[in-house]
Amino acid sequence: MFTHDTVLRIRYGETDQMGQMYYGRYAELFEVGRVEALRSLGFPYRRIEEEGVLLPVRDLHVSYIRPVRYDDQVIVRTMITEPPTARIRFRYELIGPDGELLTEGETTLVFVDRESKRPRRAPAELVAALAPFFAG
Repeated sequence: MFTHDTVLRIRYGETDQMGQMYYGRYAELFEVGRVEALRSLGFPYRRIEEEGVLLPVRDLHVSYIRPVRYDDQVIVRTMITEPPTARIRFRYELIGPDGELLTEGETTLVFVDRESKRPRRAPAELVAALAPFFAG
């Protein structure tokens, strides 16, 4: 399993009148975690797109456990739990300042050829970069 942590601070504009992060912002935090996780593997989105591959989100699931609040510093833990095929699944945990699990989520993205707009296999170099995390 591949795991990557990104640390973020919740800004005032991301919260509602109760000082809690607005529910629609959770997907944005997941995106930050996903982009940084891929970047850490040497695959920033720019590289993937320049190679003619798009990654639309197919599914998004969120379980809200505890509220994320204004000015909290949170860890966005991003996990890839299985090797990518024509899809790649990301699991997320938002962990609060005290180490408490605040939110769990999951997205499934599909590899799509930029020209044909048809699903395709994951880029071989990305599969190879992730292979050591699934060996054994």
